[in-house]
Amino acid sequence: MEKRREEEIQSITQIMLELGMPVHLRGYHYLREAVCISVEDMELVGSVTKLLYPVIAKRYHTEHEKIERAIRSVIEVGWGRGNENLYKEILGYSKKNGISRPTNSEFIAAMADWVRMKER
Repeated sequence: MEKRREEEIQSITQIMLELGMPVHLRGYHYLREAVCISVEDMELVGSVTKLLYPVIAKRYHTEHEKIERAIRSVIEVGWGRGNENLYKEILGYSKKNGISRPTNSEFIAAMADWVRMKER
């Protein structure tokens, strides 16, 4: 079980780097954690602000509002400079389509689903 989780984290990390998300931002770590948790329990994606953010906030000893803002920031940075083809593969669209960046919950759900599909 532990080895699978480690491989999952490595996979998510690689994807996030390809998506142009900078490691030095706090939101990077929060987002990676959110995707990992969501891969294990997709039910949490249905209530990101009430369930998922508080879990992450507790783990990182911070407030859930800070989690939300930090994740939004890292998605925004990645959207502006990441691999557009990979965004298209994960989300079904990219900035080439003239669509603004995905919401936090859209991105977390899409990433978690994509990772789950890759594991199969």
